Amino acid sequence: MAFIDVVEWNDATNNVFAWKFGQNKINNLSTFTQLIVRESQEAVLFSKGQILGKFGPGKHTLNTENLPLLRNLFGIPFGGKNPFTAEVWFVNKTAPLTIDWHTDTMRYRDPEYGEMVPLAAKGRYGLKVEDAERFLVQLVGTLTNFTAPDLTSHFLGALIAKTKSVVIAFMQTNQVGITTISARLDDLSRFLKEPLREFWESYGMLLTGFYITSVDLDTSTEDGKKIAAALSDRSAQNIAGYTWQQKQGFGIANSAVSRVGGMGILEAAAMTGMLGGAGAAAMMQPPSYTAAGGATAAQAGLTGRKEVFCSKCAKKYPATSHFCPYCGNKYNPCLRCGSDNLAGTKRCVSCGAALLAEQAGDGCGNVCPRCGQPVPLGVKFCAVCGNKLA
Repeated sequence: MAFIDVVEWNDATNNVFAWKFGQNKINNLSTFTQLIVRESQEAVLFSKGQILGKFGPGKHTLNTENLPLLRNLFGIPFGGKNPFTAEVWFVNKTAPLTIDWHTDTMRYRDPEYGEMVPLAAKGRYGLKVEDAERFLVQLVGTLTNFTAPDLTSHFLGALIAKTKSVVIAFMQTNQVGITTISARLDDLSRFLKEPLREFWESYGMLLTGFYITSVDLDTSTEDGKKIAAALSDRSAQNIAGYTWQQKQGFGIANSAVSRVGGMGILEAAAMTGMLGGAGAAAMMQPPSYTAAGGATAAQAGLTGRKEVFCSKCAKKYPATSHFCPYCGNKYNPCLRCGSDNLAGTKRCVSCGAALLAEQAGDGCGNVCPRCGQPVPLGVKFCAVCGNKLA
């Protein structure tokens, strides 16, 4: 029987947490075998299902002085080159910080939109083996090495379940939506780290770092793709300064141009302003039928409006307020639809009507109380709706 004289692990890397000397072979050792443990390593010896001993960095001679169980398990006395068999595990005690994690789809009711949206989170964490004995007994089992991917795969189900529940709890408690969660990733990481720290401690590991890099719409789902497209379209409209209704009008105009016949050309001309002046403006306006009480539909919508969305912070508040109670922004209502607009806006972002800021700035005179369109000084009737002016 050949005895192994030196036991060591030379090629330790941050990606490997534990490595078994000799792989699947039975290690024939003696009480003169030299065990070499390098910095950031710890060696653990097993024999007959029991732990013989643990060794930190340094050079150790395996004998009955540092392995007292040899006398009980093998009856080895003091002195002499006595044989015994054992498994020698080396544990890497450095802290790799490059282990990636991700969740599958989680459903969350967004407080801003009031609808269920599909979310997915991902990030990175770092682990360090704190208790080598507990780590080896509970995790390694019959493996010959244990890497970061092995760890991620082994705990993927438990990690996803715990991460999802904590992420949803944080977002619900703080009323955070999909448009604002990116600004709270540091808070969310700290909130999630504590329950995960306790989880890893039970396996002899220390969670040295935990980071969430993103919580976003899960565009791998069909409804996630539709929501992402809708949000992108909304942003484009806000930047370009046109509304959904106007976008539909542009589409009708393009369709009309493509059709053959005078009606299609007239329709396109009206939509794009080719008829000029009041004619084009009139065709661009929504129907102005009279509502109850003699007021126009536009005026009825304005006076009957109960709540508005702040043009600055997008929060909802009563239309009777003069200022937003959340950010202090002054309520600048559109005379036609009542929507709030930022100061200096020339046309309402919701219905496209000219605002008072533009009318006062360019000196065009009065505003028609029926349709909200600017009219020059001195005219007696509105050129758009025919309303008699004071």
